[in-house]
Amino acid sequence: MVVGGLYRYVRNPMYLGLFAAVVGQAMVFGNGWLLVYAAVMAVPVVLFVRLYEEPRLRRSFGADYERYRAAVPGWWPRVRPYRP
Repeated sequence: MVVGGLYRYVRNPMYLGLFAAVVGQAMVFGNGWLLVYAAVMAVPVVLFVRLYEEPRLRRSFGADYERYRAAVPGWWPRVRPYRP
């Protein structure tokens, strides 16, 4: 379980970065279809996180993961870093 680096601020920084890149491209190119793409892309990603990643982390790390999950948001970064 990784709780350092960007993971101190948000539980899913790689997925969040991917969404931010697509939304940024939509803004730069003025292409609304990229926003639609980001929304469509979010569905399988969120389902994967909820149905596979989080249950697996719960099984593997138990109470440590639950404490981390309670303290660090999944999709909206916190202002101050998490300190276990």
